[in-house]
Amino acid sequence: MTEHPAHPALEAARLHCRSLEQALGRFRRDGLGRITEWGDRLATVLTGGGRLLAAGNGGSAAQAQHLTAELVGRYRLERRAFSAISLHAETSSVTAIGNDYGFDHVYARQVAAHGRPGDVLLLLSTSGRSANLIAAAVTGRSAGLRVWALTGRGPNPLAEAADEALCVDAGSTATVQEAHLVAVHLLCECFDTAVANPVGRRAVAVHGRAS
Repeated sequence: MTEHPAHPALEAARLHCRSLEQALGRFRRDGLGRITEWGDRLATVLTGGGRLLAAGNGGSAAQAQHLTAELVGRYRLERRAFSAISLHAETSSVTAIGNDYGFDHVYARQVAAHGRPGDVLLLLSTSGRSANLIAAAVTGRSAGLRVWALTGRGPNPLAEAADEALCVDAGSTATVQEAHLVAVHLLCECFDTAVANPVGRRAVAVHGRAS
C-alpha cells in the first residue's frame, strides 16, 4: 500500500508545535526560577505603592498590554487593582514623541516622565535589538527603575542593557512570542501567589532566588 506524504501545511503545523514544545521545555528548565523571583519582587513593589511600566513593539506590545491589563484588572482571583501602564498604548504621547524626537525615543521619554526610583520597567522583544526599547532600558536604569527584559535568544543588546533578562531560546519569532505569553501568565500567577502570601515573599527575599 502506497503511503501518501503528509500535507505540507500539516507538516508545518507539526514542526511549529514541536518547536514550541522544545522552547517551553527549555523555559521550564531554565526560566521558572527567574519568573518566580520577578513575581515576588513585583508584588513587593506594587503592594508598596510602586508601579510597573511595560513596553514592546508589534506583537510584543500586545503582550505588554496583556500583562498590565491582568494587574490593573485581575488574573484569576479577586484582589485590589495595582498600578501598571503599557507605554505603547499612550497613542498621543507615542505619536507626538515620535514626530518630535524620533521613534527611538517613544518609550525612553515616557519612562523619564512616569518612572520613579524603585518602579519596575519590563521590556519585551523577540529580537532583543529594538533601539527604542534599549533606549528605554538605559533611561530606566539611570532613573533608578529596576529594568527587566523578556527577549528571544541571548545574548542580545536589550538583555545586556537591562538589570536582568529572561531569554527564550527558540528559532522563530512566533515561537518566542508564544513562550512569552506563557511567561506573562506565569508572572501573573507568581505575582498573585506572592501578594496572597507575604510571609513566603519575604522568605524568598532573605534566602535568594527561588529554585
